[in-house]
Amino acid sequence: MRTLHLNEEAERCLLCENAPCTKACKTADPARAVRAVRFDNSANAWKWIKDASEEELAAAENACIHYDRPIRIREIAKIIAEKYQEPDSKVNPSLEIEFCGLKCENPFFLASSAICTNYEMVSSAFEAGWAGVFYKTICLEEIKEVSPRFDVVKNPDGSFAGFRNMEQLSENPPDVDFQILASLKRNYPSKIVVASIMGSTEQQWIDLAVMAEEAGVDAVELNFSCPQMKLSGMGSDVGQNMELVAIYTSYVKKAVSIPVIPKMTPNVDSMGKFAVSAHFGGADGISAINTIKSVTMSTGSEVDGKKIVSGYSGKAVKPIALRFILEMAQSNLIKNAQLSGIGGINTWRDALEFIQLGCRNTQVCTAVMEYGYRIIDDLKEGMLTYMKQRGITSLEEIVGEEVGTFATTAQVDRDTKVFPTVDRSVCIGCGRCYISCRDGGHQAISFGEDRQPRIIGQKCVGCHLCRMVCPTGAIGQAKRIPKR
Repeated sequence: MRTLHLNEEAERCLLCENAPCTKACKTADPARAVRAVRFDNSANAWKWIKDASEEELAAAENACIHYDRPIRIREIAKIIAEKYQEPDSKVNPSLEIEFCGLKCENPFFLASSAICTNYEMVSSAFEAGWAGVFYKTICLEEIKEVSPRFDVVKNPDGSFAGFRNMEQLSENPPDVDFQILASLKRNYPSKIVVASIMGSTEQQWIDLAVMAEEAGVDAVELNFSCPQMKLSGMGSDVGQNMELVAIYTSYVKKAVSIPVIPKMTPNVDSMGKFAVSAHFGGADGISAINTIKSVTMSTGSEVDGKKIVSGYSGKAVKPIALRFILEMAQSNLIKNAQLSGIGGINTWRDALEFIQLGCRNTQVCTAVMEYGYRIIDDLKEGMLTYMKQRGITSLEEIVGEEVGTFATTAQVDRDTKVFPTVDRSVCIGCGRCYISCRDGGHQAISFGEDRQPRIIGQKCVGCHLCRMVCPTGAIGQAKRIPKR
């Protein structure tokens, strides 16, 4: 079983609560090891399983309650032991980072949503290790949610490819929510507590912001972006109006002394101009993105026989979110903007990409809804391991480091190309590369009776579709050379 198969096997794990496999294993925690692999933290998985005997691992495998067949725990443990060791590093990195003048213990926050609607939920997240919360948006209007309110587009393994929701804002009375926020800040003074608010008039924005500051929160987020408000003039209706973004930001900024962080909508052609409006309104930071307006067709998510356009989130939106973050990071008018990145963050590597494009913290929602607050363990541990491997002691060193690597389509090199190469020791002869190149590429791969793909140099244009579809990672890259 190769490394890729290790990851595929970990994807099969149901990530059980009080996992039976771990209960059957006295000296190790195989469930935690598999979870580490699942969330791109394989380098640390060894420590959860290194002390287990073969007999214990067999017992753990037998205890697996997977509906199809048991997770191959013994094979996973073998690969982990062979390939991964404790990182050898002389540096002692820290995940601490400042955002809008606030000292954050790590860059991982809960995003304003269903995952943070009361004291108990946020307290549990803080105890688990999350650095802060953008609490579910508070408003002065009566909020009545629909049922059901969620729908999902699934990957073949059952995990969420994308998630659609029809939720609006907090259903609690505002005074109840502000009491909750005050209690959270009082009981967890080292955590960052941000009140997300939404008004429909200048006075509502001011009143809510003042109430938030009086509750003792660290900052206030202005929700200019919720795409499914039942009332016009709220949510993304504001975020799509440059004048309103500037005016409401300015009113709030003048009313409070704590940082003011507008949250941008992705349901626009360009986010940069709206971020500039927020900047000139006095914004201390920018949150982006909120959910993307979408349609799913499942009858199981209908509300009394009716479908509705509403917000889409999860893995599928990450490239879109990164595009908007990059746009703001490249803007000369807001070059030093403090960015908080949101959209499809499941692993530490996802969060890293947002940080490398200029974000100083990241917000997570859909992954918590699918897997729980416990993912914070691998977010923190995976990021620390990455920093050790690079010899980096502070996240400050990598904030925005990839922004300069981007070019326009007119600037990229069009006079050279990179041929794909096939690693015969990894290729299993499935022919997927041949099929895709034949029907969707340039007919530049031959595939004979020996079931070995061969690159036809005269036809290959170096598009690398073959590399994208290879299921085993057998196709790599040669050196870049001039075109003939």
